[in-house]
This record gives sequence, structure tokens and C-alpha cells, in this order.
Amino acid sequence: MGIIKAKNLIYNYIKRDEEEKVEEVNEAVKDVSLDIEAGQFVAVLGHNGSGKSTLAKHMNALLLPSEGTVWIGGMDTKDDDSLLEVRRTAGMVFQNPDNQIIASVVEEDVGFGPENMGVPTDEIWRRVDECLKAVGMTAYRRSSPDRLSGGQKQRVAIAGVMAMEPKCIVLDEPTAMLDPNGRREVIRTVRELNKKKGITVILITHYMEEVIHADRIYVMDEGEIAMEGTPEEIFGRVDELKALRLDVPQVTELAHGLRKKGVPLSPCILDVEELVGELVGIRKQRTAQ
Repeated sequence: MGIIKAKNLIYNYIKRDEEEKVEEVNEAVKDVSLDIEAGQFVAVLGHNGSGKSTLAKHMNALLLPSEGTVWIGGMDTKDDDSLLEVRRTAGMVFQNPDNQIIASVVEEDVGFGPENMGVPTDEIWRRVDECLKAVGMTAYRRSSPDRLSGGQKQRVAIAGVMAMEPKCIVLDEPTAMLDPNGRREVIRTVRELNKKKGITVILITHYMEEVIHADRIYVMDEGEIAMEGTPEEIFGRVDELKALRLDVPQVTELAHGLRKKGVPLSPCILDVEELVGELVGIRKQRTAQ
């Protein structure tokens, strides 16, 4: 069993009237099963309303299944006795960092979680030092979060989750409110945590360029997993993604268009260097002929 596993997960949002009678049932997640191995970088894609954020909240036990089961580190999220350990195992970073940052000084905010967990003071400061360094925010440790950019705030929020030493970090659209530079900062930070520290990363997003280096991608539509595979496997299906109202990385779309015009390119190209390399190779081949 992986660090995160779901089997036949169903989640219903239930609307009730003033007398608490069920007025409407909206099935947001429909019979989802997945198994995520420790140390992986996994992305979950989907348009608004596809169920991806609802799925993310099950990975931290913020929501509990209506039917089916979710295990985090082998623990059933419906087991009340395991709730605290589940949330220690899988930390959550949300879309708006202002909703997660509560202290008036950066270093105090990063240390807040471990302090609430009863971690000794010396250990708290060791973790604060290490986590701020990991996200590249040491120089701002005594700054007010209010004076930081959106990308810097999000890195502080990630450091705060890291300080609780989770084995997995679930990021629910962490770059949705950021400008392009802020998005790059956050994704670079997350990738380094995954590669250098072996932290399992679950990234919920609708920005395609953010996931081209993922180990595995799940694409959700109408509460179900519509596609699953490596980035090459997923982005090689451009027309299917567009049918699901999703974009693809710009360079992938360009290569797809060139293939339709008869240019003999690889089935899936994910970055500019790869595209340029293939075009140069084709030109040299034709010149040699």
C-alpha cells in the first residue's frame, strides 16, 4: 500500500433545508481509486468543478468519505483515533497563503505548528532554520508576512507545513492567486523538496506547465478519474484533453500542430529544448539528403 490510497471513494455534498431534511445531493467524487507511492510527485488536473479539490481534502482528512475508504500512511481517515497522526503524515497547503499565515513574524509562523504539537523549543528552532533555508526564505525570517510578495508568502506557508515534518505535502492550487514569477518560485521550491528531501508531493492545479516533471498525473472530470499516466502519456493525448476542457503546455500544442502539418515529431514534446532539438535534427537530415 502506498502512502496515500483511496478505494471506491465517493463523496456527496448534501444540502439540507431549515428542517434538516435532505434537499439536494451533489456527488462530487465518484468511485475514485488510486495508490500513490512514497516519494512520488503526483499531479491532479481538472477544470473547475471536476472534483480535484474535494479529492485533495480527503488526503488530509478535512473531508471523510461518504462511501469507500482513504488510507494515509496505512491509517483509515475515518478512524477518529488516527486523525492527528493522519494530519501529521499529510500536510496541506491551500490556495490563499493569507488563510494559513497567522503570526506577525515569518519565523514565528513557521514555528507555530511544531509548538502546538509540543515539540521542544530547541527542536522547533532547528526546524525553523532548516525549513526556511529549504524554501529560500532565511533572509526574511524576521520580516512581517504582510510585506512579502504572494510567492514569498506561499513559500512561508510551505515552510510552516514542512516544520511539522510530514511525509507528504498536498498542495491545493497553491499558485492560483500568484503571478507567473510567483508560480515559478513555488513550483521550483516544491520540486526541490520532492527531489532533495524525498517528500511525497500531491499537486492540485490547472496550470499544465507546472506538472511536466511529475512522476504521475491523474486527470479528473465530473468527479471521476478520466485519465491516468506519465506526463508523456497524458500530454500525448491533446485532443482528449481539449475535450475535457483542459489546455496543454504551449510547446506541446505547437508540436501537436506541426505534427498535423506533417512534421515528423515525437508523439509528445514537453519543453522548448526538446522541440528545438528535434526540429534541428529534422533540418540536418533533410539538408544531408
